[in-house]
Amino acid sequence: MAADAPAPGAWSKTLAPYREPKTGRSIFEIVITAVPLLTIWAIAWALLARGWWWAALLLTVPAAGFLVRLFMIQHDCGHGSFFGPRQANDWVGRVIGVFTLTPYDYWRQTHAIHHATSGNLDRRGLGAIGMLTVDEYAALPPLRRLGYRLYRHPLVMFGLGPAYVFFIEQRLPIGLMKQGWRPWASVLGNGLAVLVGLGGLVWLFGAAPVLIVNVITMLLAATIGVWLFYVQHQFEGAVWARNGEWKRDAAALTGSSHYDLPPVLRWFTANIGIHHVHHLSSRIPFYRLTRVLKDHPELREVSRVGLWESFRFARLSLWDEAAGRLVSFREANAG
Repeated sequence: MAADAPAPGAWSKTLAPYREPKTGRSIFEIVITAVPLLTIWAIAWALLARGWWWAALLLTVPAAGFLVRLFMIQHDCGHGSFFGPRQANDWVGRVIGVFTLTPYDYWRQTHAIHHATSGNLDRRGLGAIGMLTVDEYAALPPLRRLGYRLYRHPLVMFGLGPAYVFFIEQRLPIGLMKQGWRPWASVLGNGLAVLVGLGGLVWLFGAAPVLIVNVITMLLAATIGVWLFYVQHQFEGAVWARNGEWKRDAAALTGSSHYDLPPVLRWFTANIGIHHVHHLSSRIPFYRLTRVLKDHPELREVSRVGLWESFRFARLSLWDEAAGRLVSFREANAG
Protein backbone atom coordinates (compact mmCIF):
# COMPACT_ATOMS: atom_id res chain seq x y z
CA MET A 1 0.00 0.00 0.00
CA ALA A 2 1.19 3.51 -0.72
CA ALA A 3 3.02 5.36 2.02
CA ASP A 4 0.46 8.18 2.03
CA ALA A 5 -2.51 5.84 2.45
CA PRO A 6 -4.70 6.45 5.50
CA ALA A 7 -3.58 4.61 8.60
CA PRO A 8 -5.70 1.72 9.91
CA GLY A 9 -8.74 3.19 11.60
CA ALA A 10 -8.69 6.34 9.44
CA TRP A 11 -10.47 4.84 6.44
CA SER A 12 -13.92 5.49 7.89
CA LYS A 13 -13.40 9.25 7.69
CA THR A 14 -11.66 9.03 4.30
CA LEU A 15 -14.49 7.08 2.69
CA ALA A 16 -17.36 9.01 4.31
CA PRO A 17 -17.95 11.27 1.25
CA TYR A 18 -18.80 8.21 -0.90
CA ARG A 19 -21.60 6.96 1.34
CA GLU A 20 -24.36 9.25 0.12
CA PRO A 21 -26.71 7.34 -2.23
CA LYS A 22 -28.27 9.03 -5.24
CA THR A 23 -31.98 8.22 -5.37
CA GLY A 24 -32.30 8.64 -9.15
CA ARG A 25 -29.29 6.43 -9.80
CA SER A 26 -30.55 3.77 -7.38
CA ILE A 27 -33.97 3.66 -9.07
CA PHE A 28 -32.27 3.47 -12.46
CA GLU A 29 -30.16 0.50 -11.32
CA ILE A 30 -33.28 -1.34 -10.16
CA VAL A 31 -35.06 -0.72 -13.47
CA ILE A 32 -32.18 -1.87 -15.71
CA THR A 33 -31.87 -5.00 -13.60
CA ALA A 34 -35.46 -6.03 -12.86
CA VAL A 35 -37.02 -5.23 -16.27
CA PRO A 36 -34.56 -7.36 -18.30
CA LEU A 37 -34.90 -10.20 -15.76
CA LEU A 38 -38.70 -10.26 -15.99
CA THR A 39 -38.57 -9.92 -19.79
CA ILE A 40 -36.16 -12.83 -20.15
CA TRP A 41 -38.29 -14.97 -17.85
CA ALA A 42 -41.46 -14.18 -19.82
CA ILE A 43 -39.79 -15.08 -23.12
CA ALA A 44 -38.36 -18.29 -21.62
CA TRP A 45 -41.76 -19.31 -20.24
CA ALA A 46 -43.36 -18.75 -23.66
CA LEU A 47 -40.61 -20.70 -25.44
CA LEU A 48 -40.88 -23.64 -23.06
CA ALA A 49 -44.68 -23.69 -23.37
CA ARG A 50 -44.22 -24.03 -27.13
CA GLY A 51 -41.76 -26.89 -26.80
CA TRP A 52 -38.57 -24.90 -27.48
CA TRP A 53 -37.01 -26.11 -24.24
CA TRP A 54 -33.41 -25.71 -25.43
CA ALA A 55 -33.91 -21.99 -26.14
CA ALA A 56 -35.66 -21.50 -22.81
CA LEU A 57 -32.80 -23.19 -20.95
CA LEU A 58 -30.25 -20.99 -22.72
CA LEU A 59 -32.09 -17.92 -21.48
CA THR A 60 -31.72 -19.04 -17.87
CA VAL A 61 -28.01 -18.11 -18.08
CA PRO A 62 -28.51 -14.35 -18.63
CA ALA A 63 -31.53 -14.50 -16.30
CA ALA A 64 -29.24 -15.84 -13.56
CA GLY A 65 -26.86 -12.95 -14.18
CA PHE A 66 -29.63 -10.39 -13.69
CA LEU A 67 -30.90 -12.27 -10.62
CA VAL A 68 -27.42 -12.11 -9.07
CA ARG A 69 -27.39 -8.36 -9.72
CA LEU A 70 -30.83 -8.02 -8.14
CA PHE A 71 -29.52 -9.82 -5.05
CA MET A 72 -26.64 -7.35 -4.88
CA ILE A 73 -29.15 -4.49 -4.82
CA GLN A 74 -30.94 -6.27 -1.98
CA HIS A 75 -27.54 -6.61 -0.31
CA ASP A 76 -26.98 -2.84 -0.49
CA CYS A 77 -30.46 -2.25 0.92
CA GLY A 78 -29.52 -4.48 3.84
CA HIS A 79 -26.61 -2.16 4.59
CA GLY A 80 -28.85 0.90 4.33
CA SER A 81 -26.73 2.19 1.47
CA PHE A 82 -29.06 2.12 -1.53
CA PHE A 83 -31.52 4.81 -0.43
CA GLY A 84 -31.38 7.51 2.19
CA PRO A 85 -34.52 6.59 4.19
CA ARG A 86 -34.31 3.35 6.17
CA GLN A 87 -37.86 2.36 5.21
CA ALA A 88 -37.10 2.66 1.49
CA ASN A 89 -34.13 0.32 1.84
CA ASP A 90 -36.11 -2.17 3.91
CA TRP A 91 -39.19 -2.40 1.69
CA VAL A 92 -37.24 -2.57 -1.55
CA GLY A 93 -35.08 -5.27 0.06
CA ARG A 94 -38.14 -7.25 1.16
CA VAL A 95 -39.71 -7.14 -2.31
CA ILE A 96 -36.46 -8.23 -3.97
CA GLY A 97 -36.20 -11.03 -1.41
CA VAL A 98 -39.27 -12.65 -2.98
CA PHE A 99 -37.35 -12.99 -6.26
CA THR A 100 -34.09 -14.13 -4.63
CA LEU A 101 -35.75 -16.49 -2.09
CA THR A 102 -33.95 -14.55 0.64
CA PRO A 103 -35.88 -13.41 3.75
CA TYR A 104 -34.57 -9.86 3.91
CA ASP A 105 -34.76 -8.97 7.61
CA TYR A 106 -33.35 -12.32 8.74
CA TRP A 107 -30.56 -12.17 6.16
CA ARG A 108 -29.75 -8.56 7.05
CA GLN A 109 -29.16 -9.53 10.68
CA THR A 110 -26.96 -12.54 9.88
CA HIS A 111 -25.02 -10.53 7.32
CA ALA A 112 -24.37 -7.80 9.89
CA ILE A 113 -22.84 -10.50 12.10
CA HIS A 114 -20.64 -11.52 9.19
CA HIS A 115 -19.35 -7.96 8.79
CA ALA A 116 -18.67 -7.64 12.51
CA THR A 117 -16.72 -10.91 12.70
CA SER A 118 -15.17 -11.45 9.26
CA GLY A 119 -11.59 -12.70 9.55
CA ASN A 120 -11.87 -13.32 13.32
CA LEU A 121 -10.96 -16.91 14.21
CA ASP A 122 -12.62 -16.61 17.61
CA ARG A 123 -15.95 -15.41 16.23
CA ARG A 124 -16.61 -17.76 13.33
CA GLY A 125 -20.18 -18.87 12.83
CA LEU A 126 -23.43 -17.33 11.63
CA GLY A 127 -23.40 -15.60 8.26
CA ALA A 128 -20.18 -17.18 6.99
CA ILE A 129 -18.89 -20.31 5.27
CA GLY A 130 -17.71 -22.76 7.91
CA MET A 131 -13.95 -23.16 8.20
CA LEU A 132 -11.74 -25.08 10.65
CA THR A 133 -8.11 -24.63 11.59
CA VAL A 134 -5.66 -27.46 10.95
CA ASP A 135 -5.53 -28.29 14.66
CA GLU A 136 -9.32 -28.25 15.02
CA TYR A 137 -9.68 -30.58 12.06
CA ALA A 138 -7.02 -32.96 13.40
CA ALA A 139 -8.82 -33.13 16.78
CA LEU A 140 -12.11 -34.27 15.22
CA PRO A 141 -13.15 -37.94 15.33
CA PRO A 142 -12.90 -39.73 11.95
CA LEU A 143 -16.60 -39.45 11.09
CA ARG A 144 -16.70 -35.70 11.68
CA ARG A 145 -13.48 -35.23 9.70
CA LEU A 146 -15.19 -37.04 6.82
CA GLY A 147 -18.22 -34.78 7.18
CA TYR A 148 -16.06 -31.65 7.02
CA ARG A 149 -14.17 -32.94 3.98
CA LEU A 150 -17.47 -33.57 2.23
CA TYR A 151 -18.76 -30.12 3.22
CA ARG A 152 -15.65 -28.47 1.77
CA HIS A 153 -15.61 -30.56 -1.42
CA PRO A 154 -16.26 -28.30 -4.45
CA LEU A 155 -19.11 -30.51 -5.67
CA VAL A 156 -20.89 -30.02 -2.35
CA MET A 157 -19.81 -26.43 -1.63
CA PHE A 158 -20.71 -25.11 -5.08
CA GLY A 159 -23.11 -27.84 -6.23
CA LEU A 160 -25.43 -29.07 -3.50
CA GLY A 161 -24.63 -26.23 -1.10
CA PRO A 162 -26.28 -23.32 -2.97
CA ALA A 163 -29.49 -25.30 -3.47
CA TYR A 164 -29.56 -26.24 0.20
CA VAL A 165 -29.00 -22.67 1.40
CA PHE A 166 -31.64 -20.97 -0.76
CA PHE A 167 -34.29 -23.70 -0.99
CA ILE A 168 -34.02 -25.27 2.48
CA GLU A 169 -31.84 -23.44 5.04
CA GLN A 170 -33.42 -20.03 4.51
CA ARG A 171 -36.89 -21.43 5.12
CA LEU A 172 -36.07 -21.33 8.85
CA PRO A 173 -34.33 -18.59 10.89
CA ILE A 174 -31.29 -20.78 11.60
CA GLY A 175 -29.23 -19.29 14.42
CA LEU A 176 -31.90 -16.75 15.38
CA MET A 177 -34.77 -19.05 16.36
CA LYS A 178 -34.77 -17.87 19.97
CA GLN A 179 -34.63 -14.15 19.21
CA GLY A 180 -38.35 -13.49 19.23
CA TRP A 181 -40.94 -13.27 16.48
CA ARG A 182 -39.11 -10.99 14.04
CA PRO A 183 -36.79 -13.59 12.44
CA TRP A 184 -39.73 -15.98 12.12
CA ALA A 185 -41.90 -13.27 10.58
CA SER A 186 -39.19 -12.50 8.05
CA VAL A 187 -38.65 -16.12 7.02
CA LEU A 188 -42.29 -17.20 7.02
CA GLY A 189 -43.44 -13.97 5.36
CA ASN A 190 -40.87 -14.42 2.60
CA GLY A 191 -41.94 -18.04 2.08
CA LEU A 192 -45.61 -17.09 1.87
CA ALA A 193 -44.90 -14.28 -0.61
CA VAL A 194 -42.85 -16.67 -2.77
CA LEU A 195 -45.68 -19.23 -2.80
CA VAL A 196 -48.27 -16.58 -3.71
CA GLY A 197 -46.05 -15.22 -6.48
CA LEU A 198 -45.32 -18.65 -7.92
CA GLY A 199 -49.00 -19.57 -7.71
CA GLY A 200 -49.94 -16.52 -9.76
CA LEU A 201 -47.29 -17.22 -12.39
CA VAL A 202 -48.29 -20.88 -12.65
CA TRP A 203 -51.90 -19.83 -13.13
CA LEU A 204 -50.89 -17.47 -15.95
CA PHE A 205 -48.18 -19.48 -17.73
CA GLY A 206 -48.48 -23.07 -16.51
CA ALA A 207 -46.56 -25.09 -13.95
CA ALA A 208 -43.81 -26.61 -16.11
CA PRO A 209 -42.57 -23.41 -17.80
CA VAL A 210 -42.48 -21.39 -14.59
CA LEU A 211 -41.01 -24.04 -12.31
CA ILE A 212 -38.36 -25.27 -14.75
CA VAL A 213 -37.17 -21.83 -15.84
CA ASN A 214 -37.24 -20.28 -12.38
CA VAL A 215 -35.67 -23.20 -10.53
CA ILE A 216 -32.79 -23.48 -13.00
CA THR A 217 -32.28 -19.70 -12.93
CA MET A 218 -32.22 -19.78 -9.13
CA LEU A 219 -29.77 -22.68 -9.01
CA LEU A 220 -27.37 -20.93 -11.39
CA ALA A 221 -27.63 -17.63 -9.53
CA ALA A 222 -27.22 -19.30 -6.14
CA THR A 223 -24.08 -21.11 -7.32
CA ILE A 224 -22.59 -17.84 -8.58
CA GLY A 225 -23.49 -16.14 -5.32
CA VAL A 226 -21.90 -18.80 -3.12
CA TRP A 227 -18.76 -18.78 -5.28
CA LEU A 228 -18.48 -15.00 -4.96
CA PHE A 229 -18.92 -15.14 -1.20
CA TYR A 230 -16.29 -17.86 -0.97
CA VAL A 231 -13.65 -16.09 -3.08
CA GLN A 232 -14.23 -12.83 -1.24
CA HIS A 233 -12.93 -14.30 2.03
CA GLN A 234 -11.11 -17.54 1.32
CA PHE A 235 -8.30 -16.83 -1.09
CA GLU A 236 -4.53 -17.16 -1.22
CA GLY A 237 -3.10 -14.39 0.91
CA ALA A 238 -6.18 -13.96 3.10
CA VAL A 239 -5.42 -13.17 6.73
CA TRP A 240 -7.36 -14.42 9.76
CA ALA A 241 -6.57 -13.45 13.37
CA ARG A 242 -7.56 -14.17 16.94
CA ASN A 243 -9.48 -11.68 19.09
CA GLY A 244 -6.44 -9.94 20.51
CA GLU A 245 -4.94 -9.25 17.10
CA TRP A 246 -8.09 -8.70 15.04
CA LYS A 247 -8.65 -5.13 13.81
CA ARG A 248 -11.63 -4.14 11.67
CA ASP A 249 -9.81 -2.16 8.95
CA ALA A 250 -6.95 -4.63 8.74
CA ALA A 251 -9.44 -7.51 8.47
CA ALA A 252 -11.26 -5.67 5.68
CA LEU A 253 -8.11 -5.04 3.66
CA THR A 254 -6.35 -8.38 4.17
CA GLY A 255 -9.30 -10.67 4.83
CA SER A 256 -11.54 -9.52 1.97
CA SER A 257 -10.43 -9.79 -1.64
CA HIS A 258 -10.42 -7.34 -4.50
CA TYR A 259 -11.88 -9.78 -7.03
CA ASP A 260 -10.83 -8.01 -10.21
CA LEU A 261 -13.40 -9.34 -12.69
CA PRO A 262 -13.78 -8.51 -16.40
CA PRO A 263 -16.09 -5.51 -17.00
CA VAL A 264 -19.16 -7.54 -18.00
CA LEU A 265 -18.94 -9.76 -14.93
CA ARG A 266 -18.22 -6.72 -12.77
CA TRP A 267 -21.48 -5.18 -14.00
CA PHE A 268 -23.59 -8.29 -13.36
CA THR A 269 -22.09 -8.70 -9.90
CA ALA A 270 -22.61 -5.00 -9.08
CA ASN A 271 -18.97 -4.37 -8.15
CA ILE A 272 -19.17 -6.79 -5.22
CA GLY A 273 -15.66 -7.91 -6.18
CA ILE A 274 -14.39 -4.63 -4.72
CA HIS A 275 -15.06 -6.37 -1.46
CA HIS A 276 -12.19 -5.02 0.60
CA VAL A 277 -13.55 -1.49 0.14
CA HIS A 278 -17.07 -2.71 0.87
CA HIS A 279 -15.86 -4.11 4.21
CA LEU A 280 -14.04 -0.88 4.97
CA SER A 281 -17.31 1.03 4.51
CA SER A 282 -20.44 -1.02 3.89
CA ARG A 283 -22.59 2.12 3.52
CA ILE A 284 -21.09 2.93 0.10
CA PRO A 285 -23.57 2.12 -2.72
CA PHE A 286 -22.13 -0.39 -5.18
CA TYR A 287 -22.18 2.13 -8.03
CA ARG A 288 -19.72 4.36 -6.15
CA LEU A 289 -17.14 1.67 -5.33
CA THR A 290 -15.28 2.13 -8.61
CA ARG A 291 -14.95 5.83 -7.82
CA VAL A 292 -13.18 4.90 -4.59
CA LEU A 293 -10.58 2.90 -6.53
CA LYS A 294 -10.05 5.78 -8.96
CA ASP A 295 -9.58 8.30 -6.17
CA HIS A 296 -7.48 5.96 -4.03
CA PRO A 297 -5.29 3.93 -6.42
CA GLU A 298 -3.37 2.52 -3.44
CA LEU A 299 -6.37 0.22 -2.89
CA ARG A 300 -6.31 -1.35 -6.36
CA GLU A 301 -3.64 -3.97 -5.66
CA VAL A 302 -4.62 -4.71 -2.06
CA SER A 303 -5.74 -8.37 -1.82
CA ARG A 304 -6.25 -8.37 -5.58
CA VAL A 305 -7.08 -11.68 -7.29
CA GLY A 306 -7.99 -12.35 -10.91
CA LEU A 307 -10.73 -14.51 -12.38
CA TRP A 308 -8.60 -17.40 -13.61
CA GLU A 309 -6.35 -17.64 -10.58
CA SER A 310 -9.41 -17.67 -8.30
CA PHE A 311 -10.48 -21.14 -9.43
CA ARG A 312 -7.58 -22.77 -7.61
CA PHE A 313 -8.85 -21.34 -4.33
CA ALA A 314 -11.57 -24.01 -4.24
CA ARG A 315 -8.99 -26.41 -2.77
CA LEU A 316 -8.33 -24.18 0.26
CA SER A 317 -10.12 -25.75 3.21
CA LEU A 318 -8.22 -25.15 6.47
CA TRP A 319 -6.48 -22.29 8.26
CA ASP A 320 -2.92 -23.13 9.26
CA GLU A 321 -2.26 -20.94 12.31
CA ALA A 322 1.44 -21.82 12.40
CA ALA A 323 1.97 -20.80 8.77
CA GLY A 324 -0.60 -17.99 8.84
CA ARG A 325 -2.35 -19.04 5.63
CA LEU A 326 -5.15 -21.12 4.14
CA VAL A 327 -4.12 -24.60 3.02
CA SER A 328 -5.61 -27.61 1.29
CA PHE A 329 -6.21 -30.96 2.98
CA ARG A 330 -3.18 -32.34 1.13
CA GLU A 331 -0.95 -29.55 2.39
CA ALA A 332 -2.25 -30.03 5.93
CA ASN A 333 -1.55 -33.76 5.80
CA ALA A 334 1.92 -33.18 4.39
CA GLY A 335 2.65 -30.70 7.16
